Amino acid sequence: MNLKFVYKIINNDELQKAKLSGTYSGSSKDIEDGYIHFSGQDQVEGTLQKYYKGQQNLILLKIETLNLDHLVWEQASDGNFFPHLYSSLDLANVADEYEIILKDDGSHKLPDSY
Repeated sequence: MNLKFVYKIINNDELQKAKLSGTYSGSSKDIEDGYIHFSGQDQVEGTLQKYYKGQQNLILLKIETLNLDHLVWEQASDGNFFPHLYSSLDLANVADEYEIILKDDGSHKLPDSY
């Protein structure tokens, strides 16, 4: 498990709005749950399949964890640990962003390396 980076799948329109202020408060689901949902690198594909099937206009954010003071790894109902941020995300912590391609079958193609 790489603890240096976590990943956020975000709609490009939401990202563009967040860039105007420099911070991201989360999706409607994140706000409802009280934290921003992230994935570890090995969890991104599963998150896409479970929560984003058929959605287009998605971006994968690679986020440096060093300055995320309120990042907690918590156990989900399936036993896996997922990173949750209990504050807004300062976009200065975004190391990179990648376009997620929606394929004809409704699945997604991630970049070869991220």
